[in-house]
Amino acid sequence: MDKIIKKMHVLGTGHAMVSQYVNTACVFDNGRDLFLVDGTGGAEVLKCFAKMNLDWRRLHHGFLSHEHTDHFLGMIWVLRTIGELIIAGMYEGNFYLYGHAEVLAKAAQVCAMLFKPQGKALMGKRIIFVAVEDGQTVEICSNKFTFFDICSKKAKQFGFRMKWQDGTSVVFAGDEPLHERNAELYRCADWLLVEAFCLYRDKELYNPYQYYHNTVKESSLAAQKYSVKNLLLWHTEDDTCGARRNLYTAEAAQYFGGKIFVPEDGEVIDM
Repeated sequence: MDKIIKKMHVLGTGHAMVSQYVNTACVFDNGRDLFLVDGTGGAEVLKCFAKMNLDWRRLHHGFLSHEHTDHFLGMIWVLRTIGELIIAGMYEGNFYLYGHAEVLAKAAQVCAMLFKPQGKALMGKRIIFVAVEDGQTVEICSNKFTFFDICSKKAKQFGFRMKWQDGTSVVFAGDEPLHERNAELYRCADWLLVEAFCLYRDKELYNPYQYYHNTVKESSLAAQKYSVKNLLLWHTEDDTCGARRNLYTAEAAQYFGGKIFVPEDGEVIDM
């Protein structure tokens, strides 16, 4: 049996207002297909693909978690890029964007307002939006995705639990605290990708709770509670740029007994 390739290309790791990092987004790679999770905050997603040598022709599926600018706007650039490649005869097949109905409707509205006529003509034909429901399971790129409502206190937001072909599970939990309603989806995950707005010691400085975010401590406690094996922390502030990995890892290790990952933008993780 051939070895199953399981890579995660980390495009960005910062929260909405960072200047040292790209906004949080990633690409899952099985060696054949790419699956994009969120689009970053804008055209920087194009630079990320170029710097990481990611081939747009391998990208046929993406997921848009919610409407906030740091996740949403870059996806418009992704759709435009795919459209330009299709028009130029450089892209085979279709591109499918998954998300809940409300966020896809807003993406469609923006595309209708801004795209050129040739790009608009591709919508629904070669660029296809797929609305998913809370709890729905879909097979994408030979992996099983179960999408779920994270119970956001702000804009409606979905996450997912993905199962690689070898059974390895990855939970993309969005950028708010884990909700008990989805406990069985978090439980015993091989990988948990979760936000950590700042260190617990800096909570008065950044006031993460005002924005319905967590500190490293709380995200780590949640990972421990749900018996997660590997914890990946991102969607962070950037004042600790350069020291963030060491600082966040040290705090997380006080509350979580598994492996801890605090990736940098542009990093590739073997899962």
